[in-house]
Amino acid sequence: MKLFAIFGDPVAHSRSPLMHNYVFSRLRFDACYTRIHLTDGSKLKETFFALGLSGANVTVPHKEAAFLACDEVRGFAKEIGVVNTLINENGKLIGYNTDADGFMFAIEEFNNLKKILILGAGGTAKALFRRFLQEGLAVEVLNRSKGNLAYFKEFATPCHTWESFTPSSYDLVVNTTSAGLKDDHLPAPREIIESVLANTRYAADAIYGKVTPFLALACEKNIPAKDGADMLLGQGVLANDYFTQHRFDQERIKEAMAQSFLF
Repeated sequence: MKLFAIFGDPVAHSRSPLMHNYVFSRLRFDACYTRIHLTDGSKLKETFFALGLSGANVTVPHKEAAFLACDEVRGFAKEIGVVNTLINENGKLIGYNTDADGFMFAIEEFNNLKKILILGAGGTAKALFRRFLQEGLAVEVLNRSKGNLAYFKEFATPCHTWESFTPSSYDLVVNTTSAGLKDDHLPAPREIIESVLANTRYAADAIYGKVTPFLALACEKNIPAKDGADMLLGQGVLANDYFTQHRFDQERIKEAMAQSFLF
């Protein structure tokens, strides 16, 4: 039996075990998927191999550490320096990123997108940012501090800290921070979030499984909004395709994984 896991801090909330184990069962793939609470991202690689894993997902805050841990990084992950899917390929750690395509799947119903504001500047923000640029979208980034904004400035992207921010007009605002995951915080001071939501058509949060304060405020203002459940499904299908070594049609994986959300 092959063993898979998700690494994160926190990780107890993750639906990934339910999703992947349901697919494994439905497709009769001999494997099991579990959660690993990892506080130190530098220990990811040694923990992965010590547990004899065949593959893993990586969630906050270890996606950039996962990139550094890999022996080889492929595809979109190589462009952005962020890994959320790991594969044990003959004793080598191979990294991929499925977040961005998962998010594009999630926002298909949001039409005529031209300008997007990203809240946060971590691994998920970088993945979505590069994917948005590929789609020809205009992007701005708002983060608490300047430290993580250097990456985005390399692309001549308008970047702001809380102190320097003046809202523009947006088609979509995306929260990629962990604010609201295990607390009742907004991703920025309330007056900033109020001004952002007053100037956008849609809102989305990468967090799933709960109505975050950010989403709740968007709903109060009657802004069409959605959590990260569809993003989770989209990236999960792609990750499971890697885990099962492309043995099954992605539509079969998607059908089974979507059913797992009913439980």
